[in-house]
Amino acid sequence: MCFTCVRECPAKAIRIADGQAHVLHERCIGCGNCVRVCSQDAKLVTGSVLPVEALLAGPERVAAAIAPSFAAEFPDRSEEELSGILKELGFDLIHEVGFGADLVARRTREFMQDGSGRHWISSACPAIVTYVEHYHPDLVPNLLPLVSPMVADAQALREVYGEDLRIVFIGPCIAKKGEAARTTGQGRIDAVLTFRELKELVAARGIDSLQVEPAALAEPRADLGSVFALSRGMVQAAGVSEDLTTGSVVTADGRQDFPEALREFESGDLDAALLDILCCNGCIMGAGMTTREPLFRRRARVSRYVRKRHQETDAGAWQKAVDRMSELDLGRTFEAEDRRLREPSETEIRQIMHRMGKTDPADELNCRACGYDTCRRHAVAIFKGMAESEMCLPYVIEQLQANVTEVNRSHRALADTQDQLMHSERLASMGQLAAGIAHEVNNPLGVVLLYAHLLAEQCENDSPLARDLQLIVDQADRCKGIVAGLLDFARQNQVDLAPVDLTDLVADSLRSCLVPPGVELLVEHGQESLVVNVDSSQMVQVVANLVNNATAPTTGSRRVRVRTGRNELGEAYLAIRDDGCGIPRENRSKIFEPFFTTKEQGQGTGLGLAVSYGIVKMHRGRLQVESSCGADEGEAGTTMTVTLPLSNELGSRTTMASTGNGAEDE
Repeated sequence: MCFTCVRECPAKAIRIADGQAHVLHERCIGCGNCVRVCSQDAKLVTGSVLPVEALLAGPERVAAAIAPSFAAEFPDRSEEELSGILKELGFDLIHEVGFGADLVARRTREFMQDGSGRHWISSACPAIVTYVEHYHPDLVPNLLPLVSPMVADAQALREVYGEDLRIVFIGPCIAKKGEAARTTGQGRIDAVLTFRELKELVAARGIDSLQVEPAALAEPRADLGSVFALSRGMVQAAGVSEDLTTGSVVTADGRQDFPEALREFESGDLDAALLDILCCNGCIMGAGMTTREPLFRRRARVSRYVRKRHQETDAGAWQKAVDRMSELDLGRTFEAEDRRLREPSETEIRQIMHRMGKTDPADELNCRACGYDTCRRHAVAIFKGMAESEMCLPYVIEQLQANVTEVNRSHRALADTQDQLMHSERLASMGQLAAGIAHEVNNPLGVVLLYAHLLAEQCENDSPLARDLQLIVDQADRCKGIVAGLLDFARQNQVDLAPVDLTDLVADSLRSCLVPPGVELLVEHGQESLVVNVDSSQMVQVVANLVNNATAPTTGSRRVRVRTGRNELGEAYLAIRDDGCGIPRENRSKIFEPFFTTKEQGQGTGLGLAVSYGIVKMHRGRLQVESSCGADEGEAGTTMTVTLPLSNELGSRTTMASTGNGAEDE
């Protein structure tokens, strides 16, 4: 999910698929920017170390044609010391490519002075040449029909040292590998080593550069041609002035500037006789360099080298060497290889951007996180199959936030379901136990009640035993009520479902409620009529129980609000809210357990909410509680919410049997 290489690729020759970057060789111009910026070392370059070692081991003489940018790559080595290292590797002669640049500069000056009025694009940079052939094929006739300094130098070396000479170019440029593969004849290059590969070869041979004997560079020597390694170096070497008042020569370099310069040149906005253009910010910034020094320090090192070389140059000998090469054929031709893809229409761009949530110009942040300068260019790349929507960071963040929200919602729903399931399992176990206890206790309890009543009737009212017998009767009756509650909790009777208006159900329930003095009971119904399939008698018991709990003096409620309506899931709900003291946090997980009560001893059995929970579950609904005791929890009070499916969602279900734990059987 790193798109740095996409951002740095001027040809946009990198396709992202499933979050992975793939270099498309048919679109690649070989600039090496992706190699330079990839912190994962995930981009591979065709290796040349083994072919060079094979050449050095062969019978032919091998020359090393080294780029003048070596002064920036090896700042602690003089040209003689570097030449000695190359000699130690097995090269027979070492030559500096700046001489080939001198030859190209002279021919360039001739083109500029021929008076034809044509507009030219420099062709010294192989990455630029490939870019024009692939993405500006209409500009191919404008490419200056001259070979690069590397090829010109190879021709000069074979002119001096013979046709059988094998030549290895050593420099900072990865694109030179592709250029060498396409070059034939006298200017052919047998192999290309980057400076990085040269260092690897020296390390593999175990050569100690401090112990190597220095060696002189081979003739003919370069003059100002060595400044080709720097931006604007060619126009200086050619003696062509970049006059800002006439605009006859315009220079551009670097990933951001050169594509724009070519677009303006093609449109006619850039009316220059010569567009001197480089893919990098000078060859000193090529991807084959290993130095970490900044741009201007590298420029300074090459400038000092060229200045020293120029001061030491024998002008007469240099001119004689250049004149000797006047018959060399430095011309070349170019072929258009159109790699452009169809551009999308405005409608297609808007459709793609709409899918990424960019429906308004304000949504186009142009943050460049995707590797493209603007959101529109990203959309164009998606249309061409070069990019994915997921490359857009704001879009991914928005999707992630939506997914996190959905996961949280699902997690809460799952947690609620798990709680309900665990509670149902507990109630099922306790229901079975309660049913057994109720049946076993009921018979002896009946005997106790019978004989207690008989004795009480036979006893005189003023007898000392009358009070004790009455206590036995009262407590036995209380036990009878507890047993009845157990039987209700563990009941095995069926429920008969019928459509009931929720408003009528609430009204029927409230008739059986006794609201204490000082408590205000408010009833609010939604605007629509909600019909639920319930057993009215049992649901009336539930509502009455909840209202009675909310209005009980122990809650301290002054107002109880009963509301009905439809929730976001399309279910009917009945919410009973009191403004009492609330349920303490430690008791909230226990309120549906049988026999749990907060009332004083002897005032409650703790079966009311457990029975209500079972009835609601039997109707395939939910009974939920929200409570706060005030302080840091917010406004004090408790809300009991009964949720029921609407009648049309239950379909033909009319009869269900309770198993004592809220589960139902058809």
